Amino acid sequence: MTYPDPRPAGSAAASGASGGPSGGSVTDRLVEANRRYAAGFRDPGTDARPVLRVAVVACMDARLDLHAALGLELGDCHTIRNAGGVVTDDAIRSLTISQRALGTRSVILIHHTGCGLENLTEDFRHELEDEVGQRPPWAVEAFRDVDQDVRQSMQRVRTSPFLPHRDDVRGFVFDVHTGLLREIDPDS
Repeated sequence: MTYPDPRPAGSAAASGASGGPSGGSVTDRLVEANRRYAAGFRDPGTDARPVLRVAVVACMDARLDLHAALGLELGDCHTIRNAGGVVTDDAIRSLTISQRALGTRSVILIHHTGCGLENLTEDFRHELEDEVGQRPPWAVEAFRDVDQDVRQSMQRVRTSPFLPHRDDVRGFVFDVHTGLLREIDPDS
């Protein structure tokens, strides 16, 4: 099934200027974009160890271009993304591998304004259970106060026994309208 392009008509991407097959699926367009990307790709010559020794945990929201927003280049950091950018058991798993096997030392947490998790509750899990007959094993991790959720995520990183480097953990809220980061005081 193909979906209409939600971008404004007349934008280069919406008009097909991206060179993707006209009327093709989103995946077809992305694969074609990858072919163009690969044609100009140059191996940065680095291994899996991030050059800046930092891991960024952020929301999966499509409005966050983390590399551009943080001035990062390919190979600079590990990026761990999920709904809300919350520190879950799986985020701890990824951070543990990032630190213990691949040498990162710093952790940056980025939530953002207007997050979809601010409009959900744990009822989402109950609705899924009603629909499919099985309760999901994971928590929604919905929140009402983005600053407090960043603090909670910082605390989860700072108290994880699996992470050897917990002294350089900082949390931020990205404003989706201005592009600015606002640092969150962990003790407020």
